Amino acid sequence: MTTANSLFTKHQVLLEQACSAVQDRGHWLPYQEIPSGKFYGDSAKQEGEKAYLARLNSHFSLKGSPVTGQAGVEVSPYSGALNITYDQYDASELVSTAKAALPQWRDAGAAMRVGVCMEILERLNQRSFEIGNATMHTTGQGFAMAFQAGGPHAQDRGLEAVATAWMAMSSVPENSHWNKPQGKHDPLIMSKRYHIVPRGVALVVACSTFPTWNTYPGLFASLVTGNPVIIKPHSQSVLPVAITVEVAQAVLAEYGFDPCLVMMAAEGHEVGIAQALALHPDVKVIDYTGGNNFGDWLSDNARQARIYKEQAGVNTVLIDSLKTLKRSAQNLAFALSLYSGQMCTTPQAVLIPKSGIKTDEGDMTFDQVADYLCNAIKKFLSDPERAAGVLGSIPNPATVARLESACSLGRVRLVSETHPVPGYDEAVYRTPLLLEVDGSDPAWQQEQFGPISFLVAVESTEQGFELISDAIARKGAITFAVYSTDEAVLDRAERVAIEQGVALSCNLDSGIFVNQAAAFSDFHATGNNPAANAALTDMAFVAGRFAVVQSRRHV
Repeated sequence: MTTANSLFTKHQVLLEQACSAVQDRGHWLPYQEIPSGKFYGDSAKQEGEKAYLARLNSHFSLKGSPVTGQAGVEVSPYSGALNITYDQYDASELVSTAKAALPQWRDAGAAMRVGVCMEILERLNQRSFEIGNATMHTTGQGFAMAFQAGGPHAQDRGLEAVATAWMAMSSVPENSHWNKPQGKHDPLIMSKRYHIVPRGVALVVACSTFPTWNTYPGLFASLVTGNPVIIKPHSQSVLPVAITVEVAQAVLAEYGFDPCLVMMAAEGHEVGIAQALALHPDVKVIDYTGGNNFGDWLSDNARQARIYKEQAGVNTVLIDSLKTLKRSAQNLAFALSLYSGQMCTTPQAVLIPKSGIKTDEGDMTFDQVADYLCNAIKKFLSDPERAAGVLGSIPNPATVARLESACSLGRVRLVSETHPVPGYDEAVYRTPLLLEVDGSDPAWQQEQFGPISFLVAVESTEQGFELISDAIARKGAITFAVYSTDEAVLDRAERVAIEQGVALSCNLDSGIFVNQAAAFSDFHATGNNPAANAALTDMAFVAGRFAVVQSRRHV
């Protein structure tokens, strides 16, 4: 049987490949993204759905501190209430339990922690269909997207964090021999040891839309560097996190570690445990994805912890000219539709000069460009099966209410329509709403979470750059896209991206979309504008989660 000591060897080849991929930044897929029996086994799809269904109308128990209650309020937009309950705990007891598990995990050493974390990721990958179903029914994503984002793509990001952390930790030698010559006198000789020491208990506050993709980087970056992790899931999207914790606890226990090194802090409609955990003096690392209110509160109040957060921003597209009108419009139609605009990378505002643009099909006025894009979206979503798969079904009533009231924010160029989801009697999907506004209108410069986008009329390309620069500086952004046949414009866009700290995509017109980020190649966010103070996954994301403590003595 594989022991904890040999887990590193078991996964060493994959780890070396991951470290090379992190440095090369090319295309690499450690976990298969296609939900096919060819990769996961002929019965994997059926078994995953069966495992998900078996979770419904039951209690999901995990290891933790003494139980204080139960909670569970998840509702699938496709099939109704999940009726799953989860244990609740006292925040202080959770932290104390996690803290007690730290010394053994710290003393196990970096190599052993890497092996255990990679074993957890391997087991999670084996349950990708179950996690995909859980993600679909708690987030409203279509199954294909839920499988990829909830399963292999999230696992990719977890492995990326492990590999990056391993490179950071392994760059520190375990010991050194220090010899300082003293001329005629005997040299000064010392023996020195260097210890990788975790910061303390880590908290991950998960979001409702991507409960694993946004959680795994912080979870694995903290765990592999020696920190016990408490995950506080969003009340709407608990199940994917619970399955993750179940797998992690099973692996930890199997290899002789305290399963409470990874725990979950669930709650229902009531709120409070995230704040209580965040303020605990022993919580030293916090990862957060979500709205600005809680993100700002964390920065103002959880001063004992290192905070890695991603919050609201305003992603923009600037169209100066188009070398492929049809393909560019199709690309933008997909980007504006995917998951009903609920991705942190989705473009919200498309800036177009009032005087029009040049395209490969001739000059076009602002109105013609707006109509062409709206028609491209309508054509793309004309097939109900495809529309439902791409858009998903919005589970959050607040997002639906925001969409329904957004028509007052500008001139409606594309009406949002509601249609039934094929195969689900009670489920609906909602098509994107496109509004026209002037560049001076503040409406487009405030995040409107959901399938709400703006066609922004600007005086010129240069004014577009100025407005985008200002919006990113004040509100932040994860993505920025530009379309132009002029190299000078593309160079200007690159300068704006560098100055404002935002990822840039140029002239996307094929199978790559602005709201997609590839692990091991794309850094997700930069940490250099208000939308995020960290990047997934760079060295800074992992290095602050541990300290190097040295000891020295004379030889």
